[in-house]
Amino acid sequence: ITRFLMQLGNAMATLYLLFWLTDKVKVDDPGGSQTVLIGLYALGTIVTAVIAGVISDRDGRRKIYVILATVVMAVSAVLLAFFPVFSIAMVAALILGLGYGMYLAVDQALITQVLPTAVDRGRDLGVINIANSAPQVLAPVIAAPIVTGATGYTGLYLVTAVITLLSAVLV
Repeated sequence: ITRFLMQLGNAMATLYLLFWLTDKVKVDDPGGSQTVLIGLYALGTIVTAVIAGVISDRDGRRKIYVILATVVMAVSAVLLAFFPVFSIAMVAALILGLGYGMYLAVDQALITQVLPTAVDRGRDLGVINIANSAPQVLAPVIAAPIVTGATGYTGLYLVTAVITLLSAVLV
């Protein structure tokens, strides 16, 4: 459930980014601006995936890093909700990437440590794979009515933050 919620929050945060840039931020080149944000997101992901994995392996702790990662990602969503400005979006994209990279590195290790029995690991990892991919399908179904409703993009990114924080609580 925690992996599902985190992936859902991440998918919702990135899915409507182009439309947010077009409709809310009103940048001249939404596609180019989205490319910049994705680049910053990727940079943050790469940096923290390596660093957080090494740190977590050294101190043997996992849960605290997974929780911290989801909180960092929620901060990014709150920034997008309340500050529809491209410069803030660049900061939010980097922050989202930093959180996601930390999450990816450490959560996989946490999952493999808490699987109940060796006999069921294949099945359990299959469930984890569904938790990774199902949110990509469900995010548009959940996000579309929020964006087109009264709360718009602000509501979308606040719901994204809540979903991501719920993931942290359930860890």
